[in-house]
Amino acid sequence: MKIGFVGLGHMGAPMALNLLKAGHAVTVFDLSASAMQTLAEAGAQKAASAKAAASGAECVITMLPAAAHVRSALTAEDGVLAGIAKGVTIIDSSTIDPASVKEFAKLAAAQGNAFVDAPVSGGTGGAAAGTLTFMVGGSAEIYESVKPVLSGMGKNIVHCGETGTGQVAKICNNLVLGITMAGVAEAMALGEALGIDPKVLGGIMNTSTGRCWSSDTYNPYPGVIETAPSSRGYTGGFGTDLMLKDLGLATDAAIGVHQPAYMGALAQQLYQAMSSHGDGKLDFSAIIKLYRAQKG
Repeated sequence: MKIGFVGLGHMGAPMALNLLKAGHAVTVFDLSASAMQTLAEAGAQKAASAKAAASGAECVITMLPAAAHVRSALTAEDGVLAGIAKGVTIIDSSTIDPASVKEFAKLAAAQGNAFVDAPVSGGTGGAAAGTLTFMVGGSAEIYESVKPVLSGMGKNIVHCGETGTGQVAKICNNLVLGITMAGVAEAMALGEALGIDPKVLGGIMNTSTGRCWSSDTYNPYPGVIETAPSSRGYTGGFGTDLMLKDLGLATDAAIGVHQPAYMGALAQQLYQAMSSHGDGKLDFSAIIKLYRAQKG
């Protein structure tokens, strides 16, 4: 297919690369010229705007940091809606609030385009490996139509329900992720303070009841998992500020339906503290710094 791809960050770039590997013709746009050049060297076509990326495309994918960026990419004079042909589906894989998804879906429908929310889980490693989980919100018919495209970037393509439910699944998943990472960081720092070798503790946790993705794949203690961002200075992963944004989406949604989110609110404050300390660009597993501050 001819695919327009807007947003080439830590997640978007490897996703677009996997679409190229799957045999699709991909036209890319990003505010970063170097990001576009990297994709061009892999076989993609560079576009001068989101409008140009959407022009002639049979499907358009957006992967952006927040709802404001998606809104701009869609509705600006040189945005996707200005260049997309009638009947072409827009897939948004950003993590944004369900209310914005429904708003964007209405804007797209007004000119004859379907809008699907399909946020992802699996991190930058999953994006590079093409093993992401996509949580899709939309009709059963539109889900079936986008599944072949998403399969080029992910291993698990799940239909969550109507428009907006993909984002509901994503914010609930990231609520758990933020909380568990804080819990693993607290436990690893405590173990260090009590004198156990962190690798030994990590190994025990990962073969016991404390096992979770935050411990066995993304452990926040440096050197426990060699492939984790913690072992490379907390770089190249999922930024603290992005986790803070996602927890904000979850807690705001909870307020909207009068649902308590005690642990989510606490986790949000922990990541806010990190961001306030100047660590917002570091991978979110750097939350362990709050517990190891006395050790630098």
